[in-house]
Amino acid sequence: MSVATQVSLAPVDETAKWKYLDHIRRTPGPFTDPDSQSEEALNRINQCKILVIGAGGLGCEILKNLAMSRFKDIHVIDMDTIDISNLNRQFLFRKSDVGKYKAEVAANFVEKRVKGVSITPHNCRIEDFDLDFYRQFQIVVCGLDSIAARRWINSTLVTLAEEDDPDSIKPLVDGGTEGFKGQARVIIPSITSCIECQLDMHAPRAAVPLCTIATIPRQPEHCVEWAHVIAWEKEKPFPKLDKDDPEHVTWLYQKALARAKEFGIEGVTYSLTQGTIKNIIPAIASTNAIIAAACCNEVFKLATSSVPCLGFNNNYMMYSGNDSIYTYTFNHEKKPDCPVCSDNARPLDVDPEATLQDLLDSLAVNPEAQLKQPSIRAEGKSLYMRMPPGLEKATSPNLPKTFLELGLEDGQHVVVTDPAFSITEFNYYLRFKSKG
Repeated sequence: MSVATQVSLAPVDETAKWKYLDHIRRTPGPFTDPDSQSEEALNRINQCKILVIGAGGLGCEILKNLAMSRFKDIHVIDMDTIDISNLNRQFLFRKSDVGKYKAEVAANFVEKRVKGVSITPHNCRIEDFDLDFYRQFQIVVCGLDSIAARRWINSTLVTLAEEDDPDSIKPLVDGGTEGFKGQARVIIPSITSCIECQLDMHAPRAAVPLCTIATIPRQPEHCVEWAHVIAWEKEKPFPKLDKDDPEHVTWLYQKALARAKEFGIEGVTYSLTQGTIKNIIPAIASTNAIIAAACCNEVFKLATSSVPCLGFNNNYMMYSGNDSIYTYTFNHEKKPDCPVCSDNARPLDVDPEATLQDLLDSLAVNPEAQLKQPSIRAEGKSLYMRMPPGLEKATSPNLPKTFLELGLEDGQHVVVTDPAFSITEFNYYLRFKSKG
């Protein structure tokens, strides 16, 4: 028998394995809730049911950390399959796993490594489950790269929350990374500010004007966009652009590099070209590890009451590793007119002579709305509804009409819906801009 086999078969002392974690839980500190020291409270972590959304760069770290924190009942949702490009940072996956579901592979990997943990994978979208599914969990942890998915789960958990039922309030611990930057936050639905309150922090990046790209590029990304938008359309080197084809990306890179040299711009690389045309958010393993650790630390606080979590005072932690290591924690306040966690309507500034189409287009770029497929109705009438098809056909003639032509008035309430938020209505009141 080899030495490696002997080591792998050696019995694991479970008491020693959890020694330091048990010490943390049983040693009260200055902020420890006295009630958290009872045997019942100490055993509560065993009954705590956690939902992890996302099994990518952050999700892999979160699943590992939760299992190593002795949480035993974990579910994970992720609809994606493993790609070869994931392997440099999503450490639960191997080359032989390419093409398999992330949630399934991650769950199996952690279960094999950590004795006693049960991880249930769901290879689907979060929207595929009803409210009853989410009611079974005590805490939800997000490791997502999608603002739309965050908004959906946020509105779902706010919908579940009822003032007279503490068990209906499901804390949301959310983490996100971009390169060397990241954030971790705790949201207590209906009590603290929610993701919709904080939406303006995730405003869409401003588009670069085409005239800048065509005439006076200033950044390497402008050169890549010129090759992507202008040079490709003009020369058509291939019938159709495939952003995953190295030959196509190389063509764009060479065109962008020549453009950059013409204007004395440095920094155009193959990876920059690929990242720009595919809008890839850079992912760094160390940042994922730091943010996942911060998220799981908050989950541990919530589950054990050993230390106050971020959610009640300072609820938002920002991390930057660009120049050394810097963190900043602050309190993002709840907005009194938040369309998700408040009943108050928020103002919608409009030109009374603008068209309904203008308004719907503006909702896509408005930092506090970001609604891609909005429908809108006023008191007593539908202004424009995308579904069902018959209603869309009946209301589409309203799109080129102005607010005055539609008979709308200053201060009138309107309701906006979007298929991405099936259980949420966005309440606004019109505020006409004066010409003066």
